[in-house]
Amino acid sequence: MEYRSVATSVEGFVQQLAVAYITHGYWFYVAGEIPEGKDLAAVDTKLIERYGIAITKWARCRRKKQGLANMQYLRHERFFVLLATKGRHEFFEREQASMRDVRRMPIKLAGYSIGCRKGPDGRWHVTVRLAGQILRDLKVQVRDLVLPGCTGRGRRGLGDFAQIKWQLLHVLQSAALGKANGDCPSRRKNARRTAVRDE
Repeated sequence: MEYRSVATSVEGFVQQLAVAYITHGYWFYVAGEIPEGKDLAAVDTKLIERYGIAITKWARCRRKKQGLANMQYLRHERFFVLLATKGRHEFFEREQASMRDVRRMPIKLAGYSIGCRKGPDGRWHVTVRLAGQILRDLKVQVRDLVLPGCTGRGRRGLGDFAQIKWQLLHVLQSAALGKANGDCPSRRKNARRTAVRDE
């Protein structure tokens, strides 16, 4: 059985991780970077064989019923992640020092932060967000666009005047209302999310 583990794009990696793995309880992970000079395919094969990852969905189902953990492996370029569900597996002993829980510490790659949070329904839901510095840079860009002249401390920009603040607030509110009313293409009932497929 061929186990497909290589994502050819960041978007494909994020989608596979979020939709196919984390959503299905693969919460425990070890992430890392394969050093320069190492054969990527050889590392893939080694990890997949070491942890018995390339098994059928029926074998995964049997393992789950027996209280055993299942695993997945995913790589984009040199960045890789090994994921496991809850249960018994040698992975937990072998990788104990570097293991993380995606519900507490998200996986970060190329400006994305992929995690898992409890929703209002009490269930765990995948979250894909912009990671730290990318989000901070975006906030600065938007602030500079909306509030010109307000780039440094102690400088008065147009956004410091009360009426302009109110106008900007109304712009943001109308954008939010437009999104809620279906004016945004991604919110229309007939709009569909397109899957990103790695070839």
